[in-house]
Amino acid sequence: MNKKIYDISIIGGGPAGMFAAYFGRLRNLDVALIESLPKLGGQPETLYSQKHIYDIAALPKISGNDLTKQLLDQLQILNCDQYLETSVSSINRKDDIWELTTNKETIYSKAIIIAIGNGAFKPRKLTFDYDKALEQNNLDYFVNSIEDFKGKDVLVAGGGDSAVDWSIDLNKVTHHTSLIHRRNKYRAMESSVNKLNQSSVEQLNPYIIKNVDFNKTDSSKIDVTLKMIKSDELKTVTADKLLVNYGFVSDSKILRDWNLELTGPFIKVSQEMETNLPNVFAIGDVVTYPGKLQLIATAFAEGPIAITKALRNLYPDKDYFEHSTSIFEK
Repeated sequence: MNKKIYDISIIGGGPAGMFAAYFGRLRNLDVALIESLPKLGGQPETLYSQKHIYDIAALPKISGNDLTKQLLDQLQILNCDQYLETSVSSINRKDDIWELTTNKETIYSKAIIIAIGNGAFKPRKLTFDYDKALEQNNLDYFVNSIEDFKGKDVLVAGGGDSAVDWSIDLNKVTHHTSLIHRRNKYRAMESSVNKLNQSSVEQLNPYIIKNVDFNKTDSSKIDVTLKMIKSDELKTVTADKLLVNYGFVSDSKILRDWNLELTGPFIKVSQEMETNLPNVFAIGDVVTYPGKLQLIATAFAEGPIAITKALRNLYPDKDYFEHSTSIFEK
């Protein structure tokens, strides 16, 4: 039986991979989109489905779930082969063709785009020991449903975009929201910080969390012990829920096994998204280069750059400057 050889196989079905797949089909390339989870969407769909995103052109705001729906609608216009619940364990090149070994089958491709985001990501958890029973109802690392926080006293821990944005959004439905951060300055978009300062969110700065336990008189609540930075001052805050947004950690071992050149956990790429391996590209949160911004808006731009370079490499005589309007108006 003849094996099918794709022009491009995209590893990772988050926003960056989905749009890259669509753009590849727009360029009339045969594309495979490979995702280890049962559905497409990546972190916005899996971890932040109800969180609003504010940095996408022409969309004042959109939830992670709605963004995934829009990307799926777009992808259906020029669909590609999708391999869900498919994990790539190794990539090997033979006779200018890449063989992608997965948990299901071997996929063959002339080029590869790695768009795995933060990879096998997991949340950064509290660094001290605590009763794991807290995670059943009181301690969360991401939001499954905003309704879980409705009418409750909520503490949010963290100082980045996610913590600041969730504090603002949750405050619309909670009884009271407090934001805990170890510094007086946040690592978030200036516009989000302005919204935070104009909101009724209580800012508990500069504090770190020292302990979390069930409240002794009401086991449905928790007591969170805070310590002021550079001080012995302690204070205990009683709440219904604690949402910890310290970011995520990922395992880059598989990228090292693929012999990719890394800078820390990130793949080093050129200005055309090329890795050190021939016809292997990388886009999105997994890459690094001078001036790199970890934004979905940036990842959306990197996909077409990688696709265009791959197209030039694979088919140097092809007219790759054709505009999308001319394609659909033929």
